[in-house]
Amino acid sequence: MSFFEVINDAIASVNSVVNTYAWYLAFVFLIGLGLYFTVRTKGVQLNRLGEACKVAFTGIKEKKGKQTISSFQAFCTSMGARIGVGNIAGVAAAIVMGGPGAVFWMWVFACIGAATSFIECTVGQIFKEKKGDGYFHGGPAYYVKNGLGKPKFAIFMALLVIVTYGLMFVGVQANQASNALQTAFGADLAIYFAIGLAVISALIIFGGIKRVARVSTWLVPTMAVLWMLLALAVVLVNFTQVPAVIETIFSYAFGVQQFVGGGMGMMLLWGLKRGVFSNEAGIGSVPNVSSSADVKHPVKQGLMQSVGVLIDTLVVCSATAFMIIIYTNAAYPGYNFAELGLAGTLNGVPLVAEALGATMLGAAAPYVLSVFMLIFAFSSLISYYSMSETNLKFITEKKGAVVVLRVVIVAMVFFSSMMSMGLAWDLADTFQAFMGIFNTAIILFLGKYAFAALKDYFDQRGEGVEEPVFDPSCLPSQKGITCWPAKEDKEE
Repeated sequence: MSFFEVINDAIASVNSVVNTYAWYLAFVFLIGLGLYFTVRTKGVQLNRLGEACKVAFTGIKEKKGKQTISSFQAFCTSMGARIGVGNIAGVAAAIVMGGPGAVFWMWVFACIGAATSFIECTVGQIFKEKKGDGYFHGGPAYYVKNGLGKPKFAIFMALLVIVTYGLMFVGVQANQASNALQTAFGADLAIYFAIGLAVISALIIFGGIKRVARVSTWLVPTMAVLWMLLALAVVLVNFTQVPAVIETIFSYAFGVQQFVGGGMGMMLLWGLKRGVFSNEAGIGSVPNVSSSADVKHPVKQGLMQSVGVLIDTLVVCSATAFMIIIYTNAAYPGYNFAELGLAGTLNGVPLVAEALGATMLGAAAPYVLSVFMLIFAFSSLISYYSMSETNLKFITEKKGAVVVLRVVIVAMVFFSSMMSMGLAWDLADTFQAFMGIFNTAIILFLGKYAFAALKDYFDQRGEGVEEPVFDPSCLPSQKGITCWPAKEDKEE
């Protein structure tokens, strides 16, 4: 065993214990507070879905100045973070580890989590700041500092965001993209794939946040549509099996064996883990991006991001899940991957490649999948870089620090491409749990601001106002608010 393998196993062993207890607590926070926010907003993520869709997609032609990012650009950049390898490899992992019933719980948790996403993104907009570079910046660090008045804790949150997304989540994206390339072209080329991924990453992120927004605006819709078309084609070709797929999902979600045999806990946990990894509801990532948008009312971004959660899970993840289950119902009808010794080797990209090959693409499947994995990985990577830069600028405005951050992220892309798949996923899972615990606890205290803003927005819409304008006087307190002048101040 090599030195690297020894270190890999040691880290994995320690992280396994931490991961288990962190996710027990994260489950309580993410689900419990998600239900609370759903009740307090009267189910805004579903009852106001029409308004959310209108807000999300009417801003496509919206133009902003040189130093601002439009609401639609922010939406696309945040969708770039959501739509990634989690929608492909993550869904496969949930099915292998938790059974097909995990897909149903992914749907349930997405519907709950969309309310949390609304709260965190609305709060992020309320407490954002305009920095010296002319851009708006926001996220957990900013609403901790400005909303809670805890600057030292805010620095901790900024560092946690940088490590979680700039290192761990970037690591997963690079790792899965590399694994897809190795599956298609051979593991002996791993070092060349790692170098190539690092070079492409450098070309993108050294262009700065404006390039991130520009790339995401066209890349995200394109990659989502292409993947959906492929998955839809698989489903249509195998349309007669769709009823069996639905029956499989629900029978495993509510099966007696799952309740009696102890599989229910694993199913729920993996449904939450991979669902949250994909849609990122409640873990503080999306507010970093959505807060950069220049909008007239903070609720606008809250509504946008709530529908983003639903699109990611109910549409994109479901398409992947249906494609996989069409195949696994025939190839692995008992879903006993662990008993077959396949839980480790078939957990992720290999299973998707098998499913694509058997249902439609044949031998071309690994090559086609590698292209999609690259696109998904890089759309997420550029969004994670954007989050990391925002939080670094919260800590320091020194330009040299940004350069160091970019170099570190590029280096992480390279090393993660060579890392074991299990360790890359497990480290990301652990830090994802930390983010979920801290972020949902924070927005629990700040939720009153989002509730007040929500009431103000729909009061104006009820009065016939097409484009509501935010006045912070509707909030319980104006302390810490720097980017939202009162209406009378705007008129002067």
